[in-house]
Amino acid sequence: MKRTFSLSAAVAASALVLTACGSGGGDSQSEEPQKISVGIAQFVEHPSLDAAREGFVSALEEGGYTEGDNLTLDVQNASGDQATATNIASNFASSDNDLILGIATPTAQSLAQAVTDKPVLFTAVTDPVDAGLVDSMDNPGANITGTTDMNPVADQIKLIKQFAPDAKSVGIIYSSGETNSQIQVEEAKKAAQAEGLTVEEKTVTTTAEVAQAAESFDTDSIYVPTDNKVVAGLEAVVGAAESKKIPLIVGEGDSVERGGLATQGISYEQLGKQTGEMALRILDEDADPAEMAVESQKETQLIINAKAAKAMGIEIPQDLRDSADGIIE
Repeated sequence: MKRTFSLSAAVAASALVLTACGSGGGDSQSEEPQKISVGIAQFVEHPSLDAAREGFVSALEEGGYTEGDNLTLDVQNASGDQATATNIASNFASSDNDLILGIATPTAQSLAQAVTDKPVLFTAVTDPVDAGLVDSMDNPGANITGTTDMNPVADQIKLIKQFAPDAKSVGIIYSSGETNSQIQVEEAKKAAQAEGLTVEEKTVTTTAEVAQAAESFDTDSIYVPTDNKVVAGLEAVVGAAESKKIPLIVGEGDSVERGGLATQGISYEQLGKQTGEMALRILDEDADPAEMAVESQKETQLIINAKAAKAMGIEIPQDLRDSADGIIE
């Protein structure tokens, strides 16, 4: 029997099995939550990071904090520019915010350098230790902690052979300036070698360069990690994969919804919500970020875009259809 789910249903189902982190201030029967001010620094706008922000805010709401009532939000976007991210962090350092969230590695790094006297959380950061944000995953050591979006990269690369058994090469496109991408690409190269795939790398410095890089691939498949600048221009990569009739494997579900073929990945909305639950422990229970282990999402989802498969000339194997958590028709 064919099982077909919408992406939203798959995300909802996965939320049921995620381990909750607790939410301090949500019991309005015992006492009213305090009034708080939260700053949010986001590196660039695209669906994955937007979803992380929305999940974070929803956790605060579930904890009893409502914007315009007892919650003030100051949301700033760096538009993919590191200098702007640094300026935002500097302004937040002198603000009266009770807590600050950094979404994506570049903004989190800027906040870590600028803000030392108030709690800072991060989300959508692949390797917080390598990025210099924490001393260790278990013991962050300072005023900053959060959630990692490290993907099961090897499982994602395996999807290439599952969709295209004869594939012999994979093109990987990423931003040369993003530490999180470099880490994922190194993992992808190891996984590709294990699968008998040669790797062709293309790097970009801006989103405007994504289209040309994608079109220049001479490979049997394309892989896009959770790279902020590339994901912001994902439609160009989708177009290249469709014109070349090759599979495009991506790093997370939002990119599948936008036209990627498939992923074995996380839900950024749930990751953001998990980060918001950490914020509640800090705000309501006086938890110390220095002693709060960096958290990761325990469950991943196999999401497939059937419409994209058709556009790329790919036949979805029945075993993948049967095991998918969500199929976008």
